[in-house]
Amino acid sequence: MLVSYRMTKEPITVEPDDLLSRAAHKMKAGGFRRLPVVSDGKLVGIVTERDLREHRGQLEHTKINGVMTKNLFTVSPEITLEEAAQIMLEQQIGGLPVIQEGRLIGIITASDVMRAFLDVMGASHGGSTRIDFVLEGEEHGLNEASRVVAREHGEVLGVGTYRDKLGNNPICYLRLISGNADKIAKALRASGFDVLGVHRIGGEAK
Repeated sequence: MLVSYRMTKEPITVEPDDLLSRAAHKMKAGGFRRLPVVSDGKLVGIVTERDLREHRGQLEHTKINGVMTKNLFTVSPEITLEEAAQIMLEQQIGGLPVIQEGRLIGIITASDVMRAFLDVMGASHGGSTRIDFVLEGEEHGLNEASRVVAREHGEVLGVGTYRDKLGNNPICYLRLISGNADKIAKALRASGFDVLGVHRIGGEAK
């Protein structure tokens, strides 16, 4: 998935000569944690909640250009969310301005990435259930698991695989939108699958 699909477009901005109090007002009104700083249409910095906290009591007397971060990490709208997430993780930052042809067109944040991750996993759908099991050859592969789920009248919302350790058999997760997950898990075990757990949104694994 590309950054352009998940970024906030045309983000609220401030100017370098604005006071921190103006940035604070915009952050509070919009529920933001950071604001791009733009001068003559060009991105020149970013100001964050941390900057406001460090200058508490001086917001009405401090200009943004005196506290903003100037050396920025930015991304293009064509890079993947994974790449943007990796930059944020490595640089320990919570958001990245999105630049196209030298112009600020959006901002992508860690919250945007997390929401996209939940959507891809199917976890943002209320009432869904996830079953994790080990894939072990054709007999205990995804096709056979799908047949078991269908036989038990389950409906799959999402599917994916991961490995807990390199070299181990892959683990498959099925996100179910309907069907009795405990009954399906029991049927999978009866068919020889190594079921690791049943997970519910807001609930505990079984």
